[in-house]
Amino acid sequence: MVDWALAVRVGSRLAGEGPVVDPAVARTAVAELRAGAARSTALVAEFTGLRTPDDGPPVLVVDRQGWVQANADGFATVMEPLVARLAERRGAPGAVAQAVGSRVTGTEVGVMLGFLGSKVLGQYDPFHEPGGRLLLVAPNIVHVEREIGAKPADFRLWVCLHEETHRVQFTAVPWLRGHLFDQVRALGESVDSGTLRDLLGGDGLKRLGDTLRGTGSGAGIVDLVSTPAQREVLDRVTAVMSLLEGHADVVMDGVGPGVIPSVGAIRASFDKRRGGVGALDRLLRRLLGLDAKMAQYRDGAAFVRGVVDRVGMERFNAVWERPEHLPTRAELADPDAWVARVL
Repeated sequence: MVDWALAVRVGSRLAGEGPVVDPAVARTAVAELRAGAARSTALVAEFTGLRTPDDGPPVLVVDRQGWVQANADGFATVMEPLVARLAERRGAPGAVAQAVGSRVTGTEVGVMLGFLGSKVLGQYDPFHEPGGRLLLVAPNIVHVEREIGAKPADFRLWVCLHEETHRVQFTAVPWLRGHLFDQVRALGESVDSGTLRDLLGGDGLKRLGDTLRGTGSGAGIVDLVSTPAQREVLDRVTAVMSLLEGHADVVMDGVGPGVIPSVGAIRASFDKRRGGVGALDRLLRRLLGLDAKMAQYRDGAAFVRGVVDRVGMERFNAVWERPEHLPTRAELADPDAWVARVL
């Protein structure tokens, strides 16, 4: 279905190398990112009360091409149930159709990876076997710290606090990885042959136009081709991702003032930058659902702060006890409802 090797080549070419950096500066950046990730583990654990084993998932400092390759590998794993489902329903394509189709989709995936590969600062990959891994994209971190005029050592530790929180979340909560993968599998199993036709019929084109103009829901193309059953799964995925992203933002803002002197200026400059800079950048963000991603940070952080303000961090941590304790999408906007249901 997807020519992954082509996707990696296209994505790597589009992502580019990143900023020109003196080799000594590059070595310093890599060393500080590794040290920042190691230092962040204890800081996150102390703030959140979440405990992780000493032999946790690895931390990798990568370039843009390394991030593209890692995410192509991850997408291939995540999409396996979907590919199997479509193959079962459609049957095996002819050799020519398969060759052409896989190159088309490989190019499309490559374009997406290339755009994201020039933006992402760090990412926890929960689907990498055996237990996930943390990726820190050094060229992008250096690029952003230069763009916003941040003190490099402070900005690098600030990024590490956010990304290390994700590593702690998945390591301290063993069921979380399997739960997220189950949701992805459920999404793949719900696919039917009419999904793409729905986009081109009825009000599908209108909704696509709304997305391009920025007047739609902001959820991106994925939301447009979703059936009601798939949207239920997407709502669950959105809720858990909003929790994870918001929790990480709360942690970095809670820990930051004590260890990062310039954290206030970094947060102000970074939030201003999150909206995208140019027209093409904003268009691609809408298509890929990155506007919804930004909402995840805001909604999730507001939920975490709302619950912690009411009951404290220790009782908030009941959210990690079992899947049934995760907030629903509606509860993200109503922390009192979650407290009433779970606590």
